Order: sequence, then structure tokens, then C-alpha cells
Amino acid sequence: MNFRYPSYILFAAIMLFASSCYKKFDANSYKPALSIGGYTSASEIASGNLVAYWGFNGNLTDSVSKTNCENKGTTFATGIKGSALKGATKAYALFTPGTAITGLKAFTITLWVNNPQNTAGIVELLNLSNTKSFWGNIDIFFENGSTDTKAVLKMHIASAQGETWLGNYDVQNIWDRWTNLAVSYNGVDSFKVYVNGLRIATHVMAGAGPIQFLNPGKMVFGTSQFQTVPSLTSEATSQDWASYLTGSLDEVRIYNKALEEADVSALVKLEGRGK
Repeated sequence: MNFRYPSYILFAAIMLFASSCYKKFDANSYKPALSIGGYTSASEIASGNLVAYWGFNGNLTDSVSKTNCENKGTTFATGIKGSALKGATKAYALFTPGTAITGLKAFTITLWVNNPQNTAGIVELLNLSNTKSFWGNIDIFFENGSTDTKAVLKMHIASAQGETWLGNYDVQNIWDRWTNLAVSYNGVDSFKVYVNGLRIATHVMAGAGPIQFLNPGKMVFGTSQFQTVPSLTSEATSQDWASYLTGSLDEVRIYNKALEEADVSALVKLEGRGK
């Protein structure tokens, strides 16, 4: 007996067979890679100048030196990328820096912070201690005097050539949301301060020359050098006007040069997109 199939059934069978030989079309695979400032990820920016990087993705390890921080009560929370260091009252992390950090002549430091309003005292985010001075070689902190809509950002850099205070900068509407802060020094005379990739201040210190840190000790994430136990400096102990990071810190990067403004902007945009 001869069976004859209508042509449309035969055509359908042929198309089913043909479609099984090819992968389903995926429009996303044809999209160009995200490129910001010529970069597709934050790791591409000045990679040869990156001397320290803490992603805090479930650990307290500097990805460049492969050295761990000493944990003093911090935990982890959701970060801007992956997880982040989560602080608490009387909690912080300590890191012993090598000469790649203590010997910096120029630098850029960039970090993300998500913190509630500091109502209990100043909140230091990052400190490179000076073991024989009240303030550290590097201090980045929220000063007292904040409001529910305003943070007061302040930074301090010490060198053999003298001290530089940057601030007080009123930064609006940053509590309880991820905000990027950055500071750079070009090794000659110019400091720049950034919030979310935008330069908010330039400070020129004529004749300053290369940085020369004095009596550098440990680095601190989450409080000031005099709030640790024991204090990291012989010149001070705990102060009642100082406090601790109770929010989160993420994506801390230190470079041995002043990044171009366009690169700071690209870095923030890429990290903000998880790249």
C-alpha cells in the first residue's frame, strides 16, 4: 500500500529536522561588549599600577600581595560587586602593608562605602597609621557635623614635607546607599578628590614633591588608628568623638600613580555595573 503525505506535513518534518541541527538564536550573544572609556572591566584600568586591591568577596585578602587582613569582628554583606566588608561597633580589620604601599610617591585610592549617618562620632573608612602621630599618614573619614541628608567628608595626608587636610566637603544624600570616594596625588603638588567619579576638589601644595610617609604602621579598615585595641599610635588612645564603620566597605583599590580623571570616572561606572 502506498502512503502519500500532504506536502505541508513533509515540509514541517524537514524544518523540524533542520532546526534540531542549529542552536537557538540568542540576540544577546550578538551585542557588543560593554565599553566605558575604552575598558570593559575595572581590572583593565592601570592594571600595571595597581599595588593593592580588596574585593572583600568572602575574604579579607589583598589580591595583589595575596596577604590577608587580621579580622577584628567584621563580617560580610552584599557589596557593590559580590560581597563587602561589613563593620560594626568596635569592629575593624588590620592589614600589614609592604613597601608597595608604604613607599608610595604618588597614589590614587578609590573605594565604595554604604553607611548609615554617623551620629556617634567620626567614621574612618581607611587609615594608613603613623605610629608616632595622633593622625595617620592617610585618613579618609566622615567628620562630625553630618545631617540626615549630608555627610561631611574629610581626608588627611601626612608626609615628610608636611600635612595636607582635604575637606570639609559637604556630600549630599549618600547615607544607606553605595557611594564611591576617591583621592589622588600626582607626586608633584596636586591632590584631587572625587565622589562617584566626579572631581569635587583640587588642592595644590606648591613644592610638595613625592610623598614620604612617616613611621608607617598597619592599615585599618573601619575605624581610626587610635580606636584600635591596642592603639596603633603612641600619641593617642580611644576618643569619645570617634566611632566605627557600621555599614559596608567594598572594592578598595590603591594605585601608585594619580589616575586620569577619565579613568576614575570609567572605574566607577564599570564597578557600578558589576564589571
